[in-house]
Amino acid sequence: MGKINLAEGAKKVLNSNFNEDKGFTIPCEGLYPFQWHWDSGFIAIGYAHYDMNKAKREVESLLSGQWQNGFIPHIVFHNHSDTYFPGPDYHRSDLHPASPKNIKTTGITQPPVLGFVLKELYEIAEDKADILEFITRNIDKVYKNHQHFYEYRDPYNEGLVYIYHNWESGTDNSPIWDEIWQTMDPPKYKYERKDTTHVDASQRPTNREYDCYLHLLEIAKAHNYSDEKIAELSPFLVQDPLFNAILIKSTEALIDLYNIIGNQTEKVEYLQNWLDKAKVRFEEKLYHEDSDSYVYYDLRNQKHIAHTTSSSFTPLFAGIPTKEHAEKLVRRLQADFGNEDLFLCASFDPTSSHYNPKKYWRGPIWVNLNWLIFRGLKRYGYIDLANRIKTETINFIDHHGFYEYFDARKTQFETAAYGGKNFSWSAALILDLINE
Repeated sequence: MGKINLAEGAKKVLNSNFNEDKGFTIPCEGLYPFQWHWDSGFIAIGYAHYDMNKAKREVESLLSGQWQNGFIPHIVFHNHSDTYFPGPDYHRSDLHPASPKNIKTTGITQPPVLGFVLKELYEIAEDKADILEFITRNIDKVYKNHQHFYEYRDPYNEGLVYIYHNWESGTDNSPIWDEIWQTMDPPKYKYERKDTTHVDASQRPTNREYDCYLHLLEIAKAHNYSDEKIAELSPFLVQDPLFNAILIKSTEALIDLYNIIGNQTEKVEYLQNWLDKAKVRFEEKLYHEDSDSYVYYDLRNQKHIAHTTSSSFTPLFAGIPTKEHAEKLVRRLQADFGNEDLFLCASFDPTSSHYNPKKYWRGPIWVNLNWLIFRGLKRYGYIDLANRIKTETINFIDHHGFYEYFDARKTQFETAAYGGKNFSWSAALILDLINE
């Protein structure tokens, strides 16, 4: 297709998914009709390359759904749509006293990308004074979000925060969660699935999984989204390497930005304290010697969930691994995720019996994870491997269009595109990659 046509195609996807009235971008039509937290962060990076005003509006629109306690939800319901379940009337954010009175949201969150997104906007912007004015107006809101995590989601004061719902991970139906579902006996809820009317049901979570998802939300709602009660009662409390790597990277970015703004010593010291603690504890607790990778920790049952996923490689993005661990991580990436039969990087270990190359987060390649891993490989000096993952990611989009996820198997390349079409973060991050 060529760089220019690819860029124009990406802009067309983003512009068509943008809600001019509310100033936010849907991930894709039908399947995801509202504003999603981490999607919007990646989308803002794409806009920054050609329309900084839209990038700013995207961030501010997401922040309009922030709760008074600093919490930023995973969906902000600016608009009405009946193409998605569960919607605002199910989530009932009004149950929590700190939730916004004028806008409905969910009571769960997603990987906290806004810190590093603000830094990306600063790096991309030609008018540094203008973007710095925007960042100065909004950075304290992101800082407050980080404070919320460290105050309410870090029970052992170790710099690692937990998630209490698989949707908070962003990797919704990963096999990582299967062990937890086996410990649960949720009711069979009555509801109408909307996702399977847009995408082949074989590529989506099962009804049994959805019952587990809703059961976790019902526990939270029964206690008005109280962090203390959720920590006490939820069967799902997990320290996720992707979530924590993104929090660490965003903390690092906030420190850099506060230093650029100046006269922010107290906030910088607070963030630096958490950053130092988190990086050390991440290495100690989440690096798994037998897997040569970073894995998940089940805080409820005090044990590792020892599977390797694309998330396992994202600590590179945050500068967490030691040189030795980075080398082992890259060897694992090449051996099992990037051998002669596979494009990089499957969302779940292709050597595992749980690997499903077509099913959402159980195997397919996602552009946003590839972008994170690409940045991480560059950070550690693995330039050839970084360029490979960049080239392969662009080739998928160039050949198939801006789909949600892709089959990693080289033999399936001609039919590799799955999920939603005209997917916003695929477009946004391809724009970033070709402008990189």
